[in-house]
Amino acid sequence: MTEQTKAGRSSAVSRKTNETDIQLALGVDGSGEVSIETDVPFLNHMLDLFAKHGQFDLKVEARGDVDIDDHHTVEDIGICLGQALREALGDKAGIKRYASVFVPMDEALAQVVIDISNRPHFELHADFPSATVGSFSVELVHEFLWKLALEARITLHVIVHYGRNTHHMVEAVFKALGRALDEATSIDPRVKGVPSTKGVL
Repeated sequence: MTEQTKAGRSSAVSRKTNETDIQLALGVDGSGEVSIETDVPFLNHMLDLFAKHGQFDLKVEARGDVDIDDHHTVEDIGICLGQALREALGDKAGIKRYASVFVPMDEALAQVVIDISNRPHFELHADFPSATVGSFSVELVHEFLWKLALEARITLHVIVHYGRNTHHMVEAVFKALGRALDEATSIDPRVKGVPSTKGVL
């Protein structure tokens, strides 16, 4: 359900399968209020960073079959977040649409480039030194971001230019993602309608 009121653009979605049970609420015009409860502690940390740096209000309650592995939970939260973002933005009138943000995290440097295009595409260019951070499989970073881009129908390019510590590299990505989405979804008063020569996004 989408709500576009004086309080800002927001949406709440739910997803229940045999593998996961997720409720997620997103406020695009928020202040970084976060409540996240999932069975994947590292993802909790990354979502908290994403919301705080993007100034999004984000509430996530998720349970999944993590006894098998974290894959389904991470993937389905990415799906829900993408759906909520797309719904919250509505017709996208007045948005800036594009953003490119660099974020350093100690020795690591990540860049996130976004086009809220209604054309889902995802590129990840990163050479992570390790396959896991704690018990979290780093290949799930790709899975989460790809499903987010697909469901939000955005073009998302993520480049980790360098780094030695995998935790730092992934953290820089999620911080940059929040800041880039904040910029791309922000309203530019000079924009009349949608920022596209097609007339729609």
